[in-house]
Amino acid sequence: MSIAGIGAVTGYGWGRESLWQGLLSGKSAAQLQPGYGPGRDEQAWVTLVPDGGDRAVSTSRYGRAMHESAREAIADACARGWRPGRTVGLLHAIVLGDVVNWRDFYQIDEGHRRSRDYLRLLPSTPISVLMQEFGFHGPSMNVSAACSSANVALITAKLWLDSGIADDVICVATDMSATPDMVEHFVRLGAAITDVDPLDACRPFQEGSRGFGFGEASVAFVLSRDADRPYAAVLGGGMTNDGYHVVSVEPEHAQIIDCARRALAQAGVTADDIAYFNAHGTGTRQCELAERDLVSQVLGDRPHVYGLKPLTGHSQGAAAGVEVAVAAMAYQRGVLPVPPIVAPAHPRLLDGPTPFEGGLTLKSSLGMGGHNSMVVLGPPSGR
Repeated sequence: MSIAGIGAVTGYGWGRESLWQGLLSGKSAAQLQPGYGPGRDEQAWVTLVPDGGDRAVSTSRYGRAMHESAREAIADACARGWRPGRTVGLLHAIVLGDVVNWRDFYQIDEGHRRSRDYLRLLPSTPISVLMQEFGFHGPSMNVSAACSSANVALITAKLWLDSGIADDVICVATDMSATPDMVEHFVRLGAAITDVDPLDACRPFQEGSRGFGFGEASVAFVLSRDADRPYAAVLGGGMTNDGYHVVSVEPEHAQIIDCARRALAQAGVTADDIAYFNAHGTGTRQCELAERDLVSQVLGDRPHVYGLKPLTGHSQGAAAGVEVAVAAMAYQRGVLPVPPIVAPAHPRLLDGPTPFEGGLTLKSSLGMGGHNSMVVLGPPSGR
């Protein structure tokens, strides 16, 4: 399965070039935002998607971001030689859906709206609007697996293509849940850090990391077996669940390690073939211990290591989408726009924008509730 087109809406702006240039700057997309904290009277470092998009599509910033990222990916794929097959499916990776719109529905509208406006709240609506615009008639559904959702959607797309359920798949991951009421709970859990610039707080594979900065994004891919100039190939993937706790990572990391091994086996590659480890990299203690264990036990501490959340923030269900998009573009652009090292670090951690040497990438994504997923990426020709 090849990534034939990419679209992105992130805290750096609308469009994949905004994402790329923002990462190359080495500066976090986060800004101080008012109205956060328990009393909603504090400023917080949060990465929000700026307003924009086509208001004819949706009155909701969430709906516009989902639609525009998909539009960009489809236009990109067509410009690169992709032509839709007979059956084009759509997978939308989400966690909480349009939380801002639901909040306003209850708190401002007191549960009363015109039916037309109410329908915008439903998770089926963005899918329907997109399928109508492009005349696609294949299978469509939302996929939800906590912060692992985007990886899981990519794996599901590959299953659809392998089984012949679809000829092509549009895969979108959207999360715009960095609202004060949502961020507050992750701060209380000790996972999200809002009181300092994310580069000072989120330090995956470095000393002194405290957690992640909250972010938003919508990222889209056109996935196909028939593309003239794809970005990269998705060779395989694996999924497991810790079956341990709704928040905490299983301390032996057995299922995370098994997930990585399953992904390698499904892709038909070995640990020695992996040149880069694209970490979930939240900077939390539990994630740090788990991924260091994975890199050591499965990959023998051989690959280059990097994580993007210090720059992009953690966009929950869309996080892996952002990180896969950057990894895929690196195969075409020959550079990895990764964060600078700011503290003593793992010896294989990359430091700032770095020439990309090719080879295979293992992308890790770990979601609350024990949702583990890994995908193996490679150049368009495979290995």
